[in-house]
Amino acid sequence: MSGLRAQRLAARRAARRRAVGRGVLVAVASVVVAVGTATGMLAALGGRDGSDEVRPASAGDSPGRVGVRVLPSGLGAPSAPASLSASAEVSGSPSSSPKARKPSPDKPRPTAAGRLYRHPSSQVLDWVQDNPRDWRADVIRSRIADRPAAVWFADYTPATITSRVRAVTARAAAQGRVPVVVAYAVPDRDCGGASQGGAPDLGAYDAWIDRFAAGLGSREVMVVLEPDAIAQSDCLPEAGRADRFASLARAGRVLKAANPKARVYYDAGHSGWNPAGQQAALLKRAGAASAASSDGIFSNVSNFHSTSAEIAYDRQVLAALGGPPGLGAVIDTSRNGNGAPPDGEWCDPAGRRIGRAPTLDTGEARIDAYLWVKLPGESDGCKGAPGTFSASYAYDLASP
Repeated sequence: MSGLRAQRLAARRAARRRAVGRGVLVAVASVVVAVGTATGMLAALGGRDGSDEVRPASAGDSPGRVGVRVLPSGLGAPSAPASLSASAEVSGSPSSSPKARKPSPDKPRPTAAGRLYRHPSSQVLDWVQDNPRDWRADVIRSRIADRPAAVWFADYTPATITSRVRAVTARAAAQGRVPVVVAYAVPDRDCGGASQGGAPDLGAYDAWIDRFAAGLGSREVMVVLEPDAIAQSDCLPEAGRADRFASLARAGRVLKAANPKARVYYDAGHSGWNPAGQQAALLKRAGAASAASSDGIFSNVSNFHSTSAEIAYDRQVLAALGGPPGLGAVIDTSRNGNGAPPDGEWCDPAGRRIGRAPTLDTGEARIDAYLWVKLPGESDGCKGAPGTFSASYAYDLASP
């Protein structure tokens, strides 16, 4: 084991001990699901054998924490390249209700009429298509596969990223729907955990973001920018953290300059991770308080915390963050129907359920959308290999 890997493992173990000490499960899990593609489904590039499990393209590309790997509380998503033919997509997935905020005049917000886009390629769709007579198929189809989800772009492939992003945004535009895309290629992601990967360095990442932005088109699109990249940045030395934050701030500016209708959201972790004030301070350093780069924050990606807890937390983060009054939050509700497990288990915990359906009409002040960023049924690594689709797990989550 290399010295660097040993240090990373020691840091993760220490983080776990700290999290348990304060009754939180946080540090080790990353919000990123290994592959996803932002519409809520992943395309399984591996073989399909009509069995319970569908495999993603490759284990190496699967972000381990967030969807595939572990995130505080169990984030996860498989990683697979996103494209119409071979793209990883993540599909589409109670709170007090203060009066909904009026849209900022200078920042039009997505409307409920512009429905969320469901990408036609994913592991769950592959399974449903291959197993139409399976006794679980109707439940999985109607409660998971038919919902819009995010489409993840988790592989570092500069030559094809523009065309693959464009394939999603163009198809969504043709349907008059709003796609959700996840950019997940920052260097040192997941602190060397199961979802490790990404660009080789920040210079390469900046160039990848330029190409990613070139595929956004000119219609509405929501960008979930680098799950875990901010909340989990404590694994980096201070200089490395500062460089990452500068690159993320640049990324937001590039994305919004390429498509003024793009809405870019930054990583706020979740309500069981960093305190709101601490997370807001990190977000500000990464450009999340600037109208030139940000439309707000996202939370609970690949995790299980209740919608009510995330609404309260996100409002606290936004209040501490400051910035333009139009900044809002989006919440991953794909697996939070029963809230987070009391023991802090994050890896495919039993007893969880899918949460609120994806929507752009939450009726909640400062909450722009409920999204399915992590696709239900894609394993964190316990029900199957990280990022693979398990029909039994999907059925458990979707059962009434």
